[in-house]
Amino acid sequence: MALLEHTPRGLYCAAGDFYVDPWRPVSRAVITHAHADHARPGHAAYLASAPAIGVLKTRLGAHAHIDTVAYGETRQLNGVAVSLYPAGHVLGSAQVRIEYRGEVWVVSGDYKLDYDPTCDAFESIRCDTFVSESTFGLPIYRWQTHEALFGAINHWWSANAAAGRASVLFGYAFGKAQRILKSVDPTIGPIFCHGAVEVLNRSYRDAGVVLPETQMVSEVDRKFDYSRALIVAPPSAQGTPWMKRFGDYSDAFASGWMAIRGARRQRNVDQGFVLSDHADWPSLLKAIHASEAERVLITHGQVPVMVRYLREQGIEADALETEFQGEGGAENDGSTAAAVIPEQDSASTV
Repeated sequence: MALLEHTPRGLYCAAGDFYVDPWRPVSRAVITHAHADHARPGHAAYLASAPAIGVLKTRLGAHAHIDTVAYGETRQLNGVAVSLYPAGHVLGSAQVRIEYRGEVWVVSGDYKLDYDPTCDAFESIRCDTFVSESTFGLPIYRWQTHEALFGAINHWWSANAAAGRASVLFGYAFGKAQRILKSVDPTIGPIFCHGAVEVLNRSYRDAGVVLPETQMVSEVDRKFDYSRALIVAPPSAQGTPWMKRFGDYSDAFASGWMAIRGARRQRNVDQGFVLSDHADWPSLLKAIHASEAERVLITHGQVPVMVRYLREQGIEADALETEFQGEGGAENDGSTAAAVIPEQDSASTV
């Protein structure tokens, strides 16, 4: 019997009687990270990495029963050794290492290998079976360096400021937004955030991540001059009355999907920046090979392509059905955080 099996409630470890990122309510859930397609409400008990606790409490509510472990610390669950290691995806994201009777599985969750100053870097773990996402599992997806990408974002913001236009940058409220805030040049102008972003900024700051000074838009007089400002907002804010307060503005969308020709036009924004919290094609292959796994299971994204490619390389690979969404799912636009942001901004998150 496999150490993990697909069930209607999620990925289940029968030997340890726990689930990894289950999508239906269970008695014990081991969570890779706090995005809502992986950390769903309703479980009786959660186990997650220590750095994830603040964001999990923000998203699941203070009532959620969450136990934490440090990265690399082992917890025995009914005789199964479970430990968490950095995934490099967002604050507190983890890979789940499961060992039982000499067999080792690693569920990577969502991950990236690129530099991100807001979370711990991905750590390769040797295993027998590696469960990998494949959100951007096509050779066309190859990310720019951190320096080149944020150089372009700063240039766009500076040019807008010089022309007297506000700069509105749409990015997912958890993870993407904080990576943007940490990496832009705050000397260009003041920075403001949508409420769905700001409530998660607080969780990052509480975890020790230093972010530039920001202010929530709802706290500013509606007649404020935003002409030199950067406004970071979730995609759900686009096209809402909330946007009217900025006057003349240029908007942009930060996502891995901006690598696709025509994606910027479909998003109806002035500028697209290719910024993802998921691994690109070279990084997916690097992580898979570094695991030295004899078997690889591929979840969500370009599953058939990745499975076929790995088999052609002589690696035993199969698809693993899950309900994970990868980048672009509805949960990423800040809708989950909207329930806990201040009342004055709640209407603008719809």
